[in-house]
Amino acid sequence: MWLLDRFLRRAIRTGPLQITGADGKVHLYGSGKGDPLRLRFTDKRTAGHIARNPSLGAGEAYMRGWMVVEPPHDIRDLVLMIGAEAKAAKTHMDAPGRLSRMIDRAAWYFDQFNDRRRSSRNVRHHYDLTRQFYEMFLDEDRQYTMAYFSGPQVGLEQAQLEKKALIAAKLRLPPDARGMRVLDIGCGWGGLGLFLNRHYGCEVLGISLAPDQVAFAQERAQAAGVADRVQFRLVDYRDLTETFDRITSVGMIEHVGARHFDEYFGHTFDRLADDGIMLTHTIGRAGGPGFTDAWTRKYIFPGGYIPAMSELVGAIERTGWKTGDIEVLRYHYAETLAEWYRRTTLHADRIIAMYDEELLRMWQFYLVGAEQAFRQGNMVNFHIQNVKQQSALPMTRDYIAAEMQRLLSKEAPPVWHLAPKVA
Repeated sequence: MWLLDRFLRRAIRTGPLQITGADGKVHLYGSGKGDPLRLRFTDKRTAGHIARNPSLGAGEAYMRGWMVVEPPHDIRDLVLMIGAEAKAAKTHMDAPGRLSRMIDRAAWYFDQFNDRRRSSRNVRHHYDLTRQFYEMFLDEDRQYTMAYFSGPQVGLEQAQLEKKALIAAKLRLPPDARGMRVLDIGCGWGGLGLFLNRHYGCEVLGISLAPDQVAFAQERAQAAGVADRVQFRLVDYRDLTETFDRITSVGMIEHVGARHFDEYFGHTFDRLADDGIMLTHTIGRAGGPGFTDAWTRKYIFPGGYIPAMSELVGAIERTGWKTGDIEVLRYHYAETLAEWYRRTTLHADRIIAMYDEELLRMWQFYLVGAEQAFRQGNMVNFHIQNVKQQSALPMTRDYIAAEMQRLLSKEAPPVWHLAPKVA
């Protein structure tokens, strides 16, 4: 415990944080007043496991039940506390040893080689959980990316609808877009593609490397009677040879890998018509380039990487694109993740019955860690419009808000059918 104790005495300045070790000894950290947040270590290996590499060890300790957060607090309270301490100290809760950081960065570097076979395996690692699992915490349309919260009273279902309307508006499709083709890279469960077809009449091809997502999206298109105009395929974007009038990429470039940005923007450039528009929606770093932490690589997104704007812009410039518009969306994902965590915890018993407690705790740790990064760290979202011809976009941005409101006026307020009933 001495190594972790030494680390925490430097890291926790306010707290208060109380840890009861596996030997029953109590340790208090921080100068803050009031009732402390209480942790209990249930295994004698816990302290050493966390101390050797906090970013990996803390997540594993929580997953395995070695580290328990005592009520009335939970893992979200702990992670947000640690994030607030790091933000106040203007530092990172990183491993105390330089060697550990070097090993972590080296492992990340080799993890970024994402050829077709490895990309498929990485995506399946995350998305091959059952449909019913994702249904328990996503919105009704199963949007698994940042929602757009236009106001404090907006719920998740409405915020995800507004996100789709915002993306659609930035594509600048004509009201009657029959005969136009849209490519949706990383189509998820098909919600955006169906939305675009419903409002514009355009043909949509959604592609993904997740078999169950594609199958479910195909079922939705069939049920809506639009399977001839909205198609979904299990294919790598690099294998496409067709040309499209518009391209959307929502939450997909994070899976490309830091070494493949030029390949990605080069191939999409070749797939877009000369007067077309491409909209990239991605998580991004508000600062410079970084690397993916060991726990996220191992358990959540193997091969994944969150890009800095400088990395994306460099690749965009090198591959011939012109940048039409960039918007930085702050805090929207923090609110999205907080609601996903609330819904996950609400269905904890069902998730445990479906899988086990370790998966539930893994998912909770993933969601709250991500929320902390968006709420207190340097994670944001980027919207980047790319064009080949500057004339493809109007001179001002007024059209975005106007089109977004037009689309929303045609949609009924969505409702989450798994919401708990009030007696």
